[in-house]
Amino acid sequence: MSQSRYFFTSESVSEGHPDKVSDQISDAVLDEFIRQDPDSRVACETFVTTGQVIVGGEVTTKGVVDVQTIARKVITEIGYTKGEYMFDAHSCGVLSALHSQSPDINRGVDRKEEISDELDRVGAGDQGMMFGYACTETPELMPAALQFAQQLVKKLAEIRKEGKIMTYLRPDAKSQVTLEYVDEQVKRVDAVVVSTQHDPEPEGVSEAEWQAIIKKDIIENVINVVIPAALLDEKTKLHINPTGRFVIGGPHGDTGLTGRKIIVDTYGGAAPHGGGAFSGKDPSKVDRSAAYASRHVAKNIVAAGLADKCTVQVSYAIGVAQPVSIYINTHGTAKHGLTDAEIQEKAEVIFDLRPASIIKRFGLNKPEGWCYQETAAYGHFGRENFPWERTEKVEELKKALNVA
Repeated sequence: MSQSRYFFTSESVSEGHPDKVSDQISDAVLDEFIRQDPDSRVACETFVTTGQVIVGGEVTTKGVVDVQTIARKVITEIGYTKGEYMFDAHSCGVLSALHSQSPDINRGVDRKEEISDELDRVGAGDQGMMFGYACTETPELMPAALQFAQQLVKKLAEIRKEGKIMTYLRPDAKSQVTLEYVDEQVKRVDAVVVSTQHDPEPEGVSEAEWQAIIKKDIIENVINVVIPAALLDEKTKLHINPTGRFVIGGPHGDTGLTGRKIIVDTYGGAAPHGGGAFSGKDPSKVDRSAAYASRHVAKNIVAAGLADKCTVQVSYAIGVAQPVSIYINTHGTAKHGLTDAEIQEKAEVIFDLRPASIIKRFGLNKPEGWCYQETAAYGHFGRENFPWERTEKVEELKKALNVA
């Protein structure tokens, strides 16, 4: 029997990437609004460019937030603290253009009429469809290419902030990993791309020599640390700073905007995406909360051993609490003789996907042990400190489907 063989690629970006700078500022502003008023309604967008930060959007809240202080704190934590970067936490301009939320939208989200079930009081903040996904490729039940790509840029940031080796690193970075699959199993890593911002070459060192040093350091201290040796071979292609030089970066090299890295934030292209971004949005916005809930459903189904792969789609109408539709697809990997329809029937009972129920279940308006800013770099999924990553529904699913 012939083997099926294909290649799949995912990418990631570091916390210093301009779009991720924007995401983190938006989520830090959200964190502060929710800390002061858990019922805050926030839709916050951030734009960054050379020496400038603009924060805009719509807010309904009892809180008062110092946007300038929050933005500068986030930029400092990321590492943009030197004037030579042309984007510096201490000197950049910060403009706040936040204003009140439309009352026409708010009336559908916070319903005032008499309702028998309080969990029906919060309607979806908008229409749309959201997707969740899980698979058995990694212990985190996430796609392997994305996990490796996220870990590469995260490792770069850890090394940079430690400041012991590779002291030439600057905050902006990107990664990309291509995996070879044989019969649906990860066989090997076919290619790795790492582009990292760095200091100019020292005096007396040529550009070629400097790039050779950087390449050697990244292979030894990043790639070989993150990617299992068993997946690397002599045919694995390693592209390190393929343009040859990456001194100008961050918001000076490219403008950044909240919500432009939705595939990096989710499943690296391994699953569909409804199109809605996450950062800067309070949990009444189902773009965010329902995507978290969909991941929770998919992860519990896979963790329960009901399937090796699972995609969950849920859709909403603005102002309506109950989902318009729920769809579960195990891509032909369902086990124990189960069908997707049988799994979906039980999942719809076990998982309450009304916005108020999702918010309550995960504590989305009163985060404990985590914050929204944390989600804004290195992915919203596959990280155990987030409540939607819990697998507490495994036994309930097994029992409902008569699976030992």
